[in-house]
Amino acid sequence: MRSRALAILLYLLTATGLAAQCREDAVMLRGDWGEARFTVEIADNDSERAQGLMHRPSMPLSAGMLFIYERPQQLSFWMRNTLIPLDMLFIDPEGRVQHIHHRAVPLDETPIPGGDGLTHVLEINGGLAKRMGISEGSSVRHPSFDQGDAVWPC
Repeated sequence: MRSRALAILLYLLTATGLAAQCREDAVMLRGDWGEARFTVEIADNDSERAQGLMHRPSMPLSAGMLFIYERPQQLSFWMRNTLIPLDMLFIDPEGRVQHIHHRAVPLDETPIPGGDGLTHVLEINGGLAKRMGISEGSSVRHPSFDQGDAVWPC
């Protein structure tokens, strides 16, 4: 049932043209598997990144949080005080998914390394990346990427 609801949601976003918009509060992904759009909250400073999705009992299916860093670096996350399982998509400065950590365990403080040379991390509901077919190498579209270097510019 959830898969059908997800397919309908993706169809409606594409049919209405909402998927084509490049907005601060939305992230778009595409690959051989298709396209997806997530409404996102932005975490682009130290306090927002430290808080992340902590203490939230749930998150809408089409929502997420986009962590933005000013310069490429090695990124590692954990699930301290995070109550919902998450998929973490680690993204390079050009907007390419370099690594996906599937179903991070709630409340687990074990570091989750994403790799080197990263500027963004997209957190979505756990299990969603596999269900949708989102894979490493997928392109990400958002205005926070340098549009001159982005693999999928706005």
